[in-house]
Amino acid sequence: MVRSQAVAELTIAGLARTAGVGIETVRYYQRRRLLPTPDRPHGAGQAGGIRRYDENDVRRLRFIRSAQAAGFTLEQIGELLALDATEDRARARELARERIAALDARIAELEHARASLQRLAHECSTGSAGPCPILTSFERSGG
Repeated sequence: MVRSQAVAELTIAGLARTAGVGIETVRYYQRRRLLPTPDRPHGAGQAGGIRRYDENDVRRLRFIRSAQAAGFTLEQIGELLALDATEDRARARELARERIAALDARIAELEHARASLQRLAHECSTGSAGPCPILTSFERSGG
């Protein structure tokens, strides 16, 4: 298994590159205890003690990035990672349902904003005199 051997030999730069993140992102996740920091090897022929990462580290880093893309917070991701070790599917489902509810609320908010903007764009296109309804609406709302 050549691929596994190559992955087992990754430095932090290789891990970051393989997962499509920056080195500082890897270090940040390590500081947050989402990603383990391997020990530096010591002994004969190991001068410099360069940390090495393996396929599990790549998978974990990709999991973190995917969970972030789904909108989970780093705290929730930490909990999901801990749940994986305990196989607590009920809590994992609960976290997923909470995230789905938050996404549904955000979608409703965006749909409302879209409908409001469509209404304003239609009012703007009627050609009536006076200031543009879109600009007036943003001025009143402060944003």
